[in-house]
Amino acid sequence: MVDSKNKDLPVKRQCALLEVARATVYRKPKPVKEADLVMMRQIDELHLKWPFLGARKIAYVLSEAGHKVGRHRVTRLMRVMGLETIYRKPNLSKRHPQHKVYPYLLRNMPITRVHQVWSCDITYIPMAHGFLYLVAVIDWYSRLVLSWRLSNTMDKSFCVEALQEALDHYGKPEIFNTDQGVQFTCEAFITTLSDQGIRISMDGKGRCLDNIFCERLWRSLKWEEVYLRAYETTKEARASIGQWFAFYNDQRPHQSLKYMTPRQFFAANQSCVDVDNASALPTSTQAQQPQQEGDSHDQEELISSVIASRVMRAGVGQPGRGIVS
Repeated sequence: MVDSKNKDLPVKRQCALLEVARATVYRKPKPVKEADLVMMRQIDELHLKWPFLGARKIAYVLSEAGHKVGRHRVTRLMRVMGLETIYRKPNLSKRHPQHKVYPYLLRNMPITRVHQVWSCDITYIPMAHGFLYLVAVIDWYSRLVLSWRLSNTMDKSFCVEALQEALDHYGKPEIFNTDQGVQFTCEAFITTLSDQGIRISMDGKGRCLDNIFCERLWRSLKWEEVYLRAYETTKEARASIGQWFAFYNDQRPHQSLKYMTPRQFFAANQSCVDVDNASALPTSTQAQQPQQEGDSHDQEELISSVIASRVMRAGVGQPGRGIVS
């Protein structure tokens, strides 16, 4: 935002107008040390496995494994990665005075249809030299990943882009749930939702289980894809993660969905939803056919047959080697 080549407006004046220190303009960020990248990979794996471990216990576990690391270094790296330990905190009712926080609307709410609840979350993606941040939007009922974006910074733009893509291609949900991160409480993100008439829900602070379906998605992604790779570039990471998301949506059967894929389950239940999503863009290249008399009856028969098929498969049991969500 600061243009050092602007002769009409000196850098000092530009910084004063933007209310930033000149040191932040002149200072060049140092690259992350290779040793820190290795340690961040270890911390991320431990946090994914035991999210209740704090910096002291993570430092102890790493020390027992032969790493020379203290709790202050672990705390610093967890802050860089955006990781936070799950534990009971005092004064949870206190909020930042400049940030509007919405209540959590999903407690004890049965999720019974697609487009009822969408959610969004950010996670850390390690690379061979560096790291990225990944955001994804999912439909709670079908587990379908509606959109995703990668970024090398924790700014708001890639979150807003992912949200807008999901709205453009799938319509809109009744409720949209996020955590209380600044990317989701910023005006651009909130306005995009409120302009569509979407109810906004936010997790309680420090309660990652309020967004459990995103947490399960991150666990599957990291153990099935990210930890098996060492991405050299952002382009390689984007291509490889994109292939995994295509596999997750279209090929990976889910036990909780009666061994259907998220895309199959989403499509089977799409016709049952009474939500105004007529403005959504088509998500496949197949041309839409005009509705003829008797089409609604055929749709009801199709939905009934899909449900009956799922019930029959649940009754006879499934092979134990199926992939579990």
